[in-house]
Amino acid sequence: MACPREKRELLERTLVGEYGVRAESSKGRAEPEPECEIRTCFQRDVDRITHSKAFRRLKHKTQVYLLPEGDHYRTRLTHTLEVSRLARTIARALDLNEDLTEAMALGHDLGHTPFGHAGERALNRIYEKGFKHYEQSLRVVDILERDGRGLNLCYETRMGILHHTHGAPDDTTEATVVRLSDRIAYINHDLDDTIRAGILRAEDVPEMIRTRCGERNSERINSIVLDLIENSGGGVIKMSDYMQEAVDFFHAFMYSDVYTNPIAKGEESKVDGIIGGLFDYYADHPEKMPDEMQLIADREGVSRAVCDYISGMTDGYAMEKFSEIFIPMSWTVK
Repeated sequence: MACPREKRELLERTLVGEYGVRAESSKGRAEPEPECEIRTCFQRDVDRITHSKAFRRLKHKTQVYLLPEGDHYRTRLTHTLEVSRLARTIARALDLNEDLTEAMALGHDLGHTPFGHAGERALNRIYEKGFKHYEQSLRVVDILERDGRGLNLCYETRMGILHHTHGAPDDTTEATVVRLSDRIAYINHDLDDTIRAGILRAEDVPEMIRTRCGERNSERINSIVLDLIENSGGGVIKMSDYMQEAVDFFHAFMYSDVYTNPIAKGEESKVDGIIGGLFDYYADHPEKMPDEMQLIADREGVSRAVCDYISGMTDGYAMEKFSEIFIPMSWTVK
């Protein structure tokens, strides 16, 4: 009698079309493992990512706004969840593998620094080999999680995580869906947060975006996703020229009016000092890092270990360690 995993794999032969990746066709894991009787290999990847420490830390990492006062601004975790839902919706509509798509989406930002892209830029300037969050995300799942054993994810999941920013010629169709879902999610929710913060008004949004995509956040997302689904097929994931022009304009507008906005980014100049100070301190005092980071220092060098340690910090933990190291403690005379 077939186990639940085998039943699901048989079902995928119907649900997952010729341009999707079926679990039974996965290229597998770097370290072979016995199959689970209940879950497919991609379902196991979803579970391993969601139960990881790096995934839990995303709730305290900046998406766009540093330490916003309010409960409704996005964090790196809520961004990840929004990407996951968009990607699964698109994958289902196009007969792709929803579980693989979800695994890639949930893991794509695991390597992100504290303080959002400001932290990434700071580490990239400091670390001699350069720092890219998508490369770090792969390093997290391959090496850093589970006390240095990694999560041993499937090849397809790993490559989707690595290529989620720029893509690669041999990407799976699911990886392309995640890459586009990431962009659709962040331009829309970052605009929503910007309006919520009072930095822009709804009427400040350019007419092309309001006309072609919509006036509200949900309307904009729905318009873009529907257009993408309707114009994709034959293994090609794309929007209509009409919508692609609007999305490209939308993306450019976010960079010109939001991501570089002096009000929104007024505190980011302080990030360089925090990241730089922490990096220099731990480079000079590697013994102050956790034991697993000291093992990386012995194996791959101190700078690599310091980069891993800082990139894994939440915003609050980075500020706590900076304060602990560099801010004098108050004291009283008894």
